[in-house]
Amino acid sequence: MLSKKTKYAIKALIVLGRNYGKEPMQILRIAEEERIPKKFLEQILLEMRNAGILYSKKGAGGGYSLNKAPEDIRLSQVMRLIDGPIALLPCVSLNFYRRCDECKSEEVCGIRDTFVDVRNAMLEILNDTSIADIINKEKRLVLGGG
Repeated sequence: MLSKKTKYAIKALIVLGRNYGKEPMQILRIAEEERIPKKFLEQILLEMRNAGILYSKKGAGGGYSLNKAPEDIRLSQVMRLIDGPIALLPCVSLNFYRRCDECKSEEVCGIRDTFVDVRNAMLEILNDTSIADIINKEKRLVLGGG
């Protein structure tokens, strides 16, 4: 399940993506627009800034903006940054692999084999979906284009 923290991160990136190329946005405006607790949002934005996804400017006219184009920010990148592994089992994770404690043999484990397929299908979608894709999808939905 997607954590609330990751969902908030994606929502903030969508707001910042719609604002891409304009003045930085203040945290309070993002928090109010997306109904995200301000203190929680501050932590999330700082984490994304430290990872190079966001840029921050202090002082008058300050705030946050995307450090990359919305087309270049992938959902898989955001999810790994905020929550860590995307895989549902540690033994199928690409970046956070860990053998399952109770496993007798990974080579003949039907559970593992099935969840490798799940991971691959999920990663294909998450790697192929950018913040810009979500913004465009929302525009189509608002216009009734499904």
